[in-house]
Amino acid sequence: MFTVYKKQVEWGGRELTIETGRIARQADGAVTVTYGDTVVMAAVCFAKEQKEGMDFFPLTVNYQEKFYAAGRIPGGFFKREGRPTEKETLTCRLIDRPVRPLFPKQFKNETQVTVTVLSSDGVNDPDIPAMVASSAALTLSGAPFMGPIAAARVGYMDGKYVLNPTNEQREHSELDLVVAGTNEGVLMVESEASQLSEEVMLDAVMFGHDESKKVIDAIIELAEVAAKPGFEMPEVEDTSDLESKLEKKFGKAIRDAYGITEKQERVSTLGDIRTQAIEEFGGEEGENADKVKGVIKSLESSVLRKDVLKSKKRIDGRTPVDVRPILSEVDVLPRAHGSALFTRGETQALVVATLGTGRDEQIIDAIEGEYKDRFMLHYNFPPYSVGECGRVGFTSRREIGHGRLARRAIERLLPTAEDFPYTMRVVSEITESNGSSSMATVCGTSLSLMAAGVPLAKPIAGIAMGLVKEDKDYVVLSDIMGDEDHLGDMDFKVAGTEDGLTALQMDIKITSITKEIMQEALAQAKDGRLHILEKMNKALAESREEISEFAPQMKSFQIDKEKIRDVIGSGGKIIRELIEQTGCTIDIEDDGTVSVASNDREALQDCIQRIEDIVAEPEVGKIYDGTVVSTVDFGAFVKFMPNQEGLLHISEIAPVRLGQVTDVLKEGDEIAVKVVDFERGKVRLSIKEIPQDGVVAERLEEVIASGGTSSNGDGDKKGNRDRGDRKGGRGKPRRRSA
Repeated sequence: MFTVYKKQVEWGGRELTIETGRIARQADGAVTVTYGDTVVMAAVCFAKEQKEGMDFFPLTVNYQEKFYAAGRIPGGFFKREGRPTEKETLTCRLIDRPVRPLFPKQFKNETQVTVTVLSSDGVNDPDIPAMVASSAALTLSGAPFMGPIAAARVGYMDGKYVLNPTNEQREHSELDLVVAGTNEGVLMVESEASQLSEEVMLDAVMFGHDESKKVIDAIIELAEVAAKPGFEMPEVEDTSDLESKLEKKFGKAIRDAYGITEKQERVSTLGDIRTQAIEEFGGEEGENADKVKGVIKSLESSVLRKDVLKSKKRIDGRTPVDVRPILSEVDVLPRAHGSALFTRGETQALVVATLGTGRDEQIIDAIEGEYKDRFMLHYNFPPYSVGECGRVGFTSRREIGHGRLARRAIERLLPTAEDFPYTMRVVSEITESNGSSSMATVCGTSLSLMAAGVPLAKPIAGIAMGLVKEDKDYVVLSDIMGDEDHLGDMDFKVAGTEDGLTALQMDIKITSITKEIMQEALAQAKDGRLHILEKMNKALAESREEISEFAPQMKSFQIDKEKIRDVIGSGGKIIRELIEQTGCTIDIEDDGTVSVASNDREALQDCIQRIEDIVAEPEVGKIYDGTVVSTVDFGAFVKFMPNQEGLLHISEIAPVRLGQVTDVLKEGDEIAVKVVDFERGKVRLSIKEIPQDGVVAERLEEVIASGGTSSNGDGDKKGNRDRGDRKGGRGKPRRRSA
C-alpha cells in the first residue's frame, strides 16, 4: 500500500533515519526523521499560483510539540495543547531563518511548513531533527527551494567538541551552539557560551557545519528517488528599461537621501522619492505601481551597497569599524529595583530589573516535564520606537526571539541560586530603534542587573555586525543601522565580556559566507564590544554590594530535612503563624533549603531567628528560658525551645530534698533551665545552680529554709519522691520519660 523511501546515517554516535511515503501523503512533501527515540514529522504545502499584489514571500513555519510524544497530559484546565510556547516559537524561528534565503526572490507563493514532534525521548532535543525534517520535506516537495540544508548542535566539554550532545551533556557543556547551512557554507548560527574565545567559537561553527554535510548528502540521495517534479517558475519580466529610467531620474536623489544621518528625515525623503516615482512611471491607473516599487527598492539597495564598497563610508559617515555614540545611564526610575537607559545612536532601550522570591519563579509545563525558571527576560518592541502606528497587545515571534538572544548572552554569568536566591525578571522596552535593539537590550540588562545588586560575574555588551558582498569584494560593518541590516547580506550579533563570548546569532541573506569573513567579523566585533564596555563602565563598572531598598530582603539557609515537619507544623500551623506574625514569605524545599523574604529587614531577622530556634538542637551546659508545661510526682516537664521539652527531675530542682514538685514549680511558671544531658531526643534539665526570678525564687527560699519538708496535709516527709511515684506507699513505681 505504501511506497516508502528511507535513508539512514550514523551521526553523533546515533542513527538518524529520514523516511518519506508513509505519513501525510497528500502534502507536497512530508518526511519523518527519527533520532534515538525522538521522532519528528515535517509536512510542506505551497500554492501553485501567486496571490495578486503579493510583494513579499509568505512563508510560515509552525512547530508543535505534542504532549503525547512524551507520554504526558497537558497541565491546566484545558487538557489540550494551546498557544505556542516560547520553545515552540523559538524553534519556528530556528527553522525559518536558514530556509527563507534559499527561495528565489521572485517566488512569492504562499508556503507552509508544519513540523510536529511525535515522540520525545528526553535525551535528544527535537529541534535539530525538526530542522532536518523541514529541509528534507522542502527538497522533496518540488518547491523552488535551493537547498537542502542541515543543522547540527555543538557542545564543548573538556576542550573537545561534541556533536549533538544529549540534554544531560548540555547541562555541563561550556557551549550550546546550533549551526545550519548548505554544502557551500554557513547560513545561520545560534549559540550561548561561557566566555569562550573567538577562535573556539569559530572552530565550533566549522565543526558543526562539516559534520552536517553527511545529512545533506542523505537528503540529496533521498530526493533523487522520491522528489516531486520541480515547480516551473514564471519567466522574470525584463525591467532593465524601467531600471535605467529610474536610475537616471532618481539615482542622485536616492544617493543624497542616504547621506541624511537622521533616520526619520531620511525615511521621509525616500518615501517622497518612491511616491514621485510611482506617479511618473506607475501608469495612469497605477497598474505598474508594484513593479516600480520593486525596482526602486533594488535601486536603493544598489546605491547603498556600491557606495559602501567603493568609498568605505556609510550612511551616517562612519567608517566600517566605527560604533555610534553611546550614552549609558542607571537608576533612571526611582522605585525600580534596578534600571538603565542605554542609547546607541538612534537605538535606545529602557531596561528594568525586578527581584522577587521563589514564589515568583515561572512554572513551565513542557513535554520534558514541569520545571521552574528563576530568570526571565522580556523584550518589547512598541510601534512608536520606529515612529509608526501599529498593533499593541500581543507578543510577536520577533520579540520572543530577541528576548531569548539577550537572555543567552546574560544567563551563564548570573549567580547560582545558592549564592543569590532571588528570582530575577528583566524587561527591555525599546523606546527607539534604528538597528540592533537586541544588543542594546544586552547592554541595558547588564547595567540594570548590576544596579539592582545582582552579582554578575562580568559586565556584558553586545554588537551587531553587517556585511556587504559583491562577488569577491566585501566590507564588514560594525554596529549596523536598520537600513544596513535590511539592504545588507548579514546580521551577525555578538555578545560577551572582556574575557570572551557569551552568545552568537548569525543570519545570512546570501547563499553562504566563508570562514575568513566570519573570522574578520568576530575580530572586528571584539574591538567594538570592548569599546562599548568601556562606555558602559562609566555608568556602572561592577555590581552593587547591596540590593535596592525597595527589593525584598531575602536569605536562604539550610536545615536538617528531618526538621522540615517541625517548621511547618501540624496542618501547616507553625509556618502560618510565622508568616502572620512576621509578615515574611517562607519557602521550604524538599532538600531543607529555607528561603525567607521580607521588605522589612528587622522582620526578616526575627523570622530567621524563630526558624533557627525551632530547628536548633539543645546544647549540653547551655542555659535556656523555659516554661513549665506540666508537673508529675517525679519532676516537671519544661518547654525550653519552640519544639523541645525536657524533664526537670525532682532531684534537680533544689539543693535540698523536696517532698513535692509543686512546692516550687507550678504549671505555667517561667524559669531558667540548664541542659545537663541530651541523648536520643531525651533531655535532662536542672535548675539547682541557676538563679531564678519572681515567685519561683520565693518558693525556693521557703523550701530551703524549711529543710525541704513538704506540707502535703498528712505530715509525712516524702523524701523518696525522687525515686518515683509510690502511691499510698504501695505498688510499683510509675515513671514518665521525656
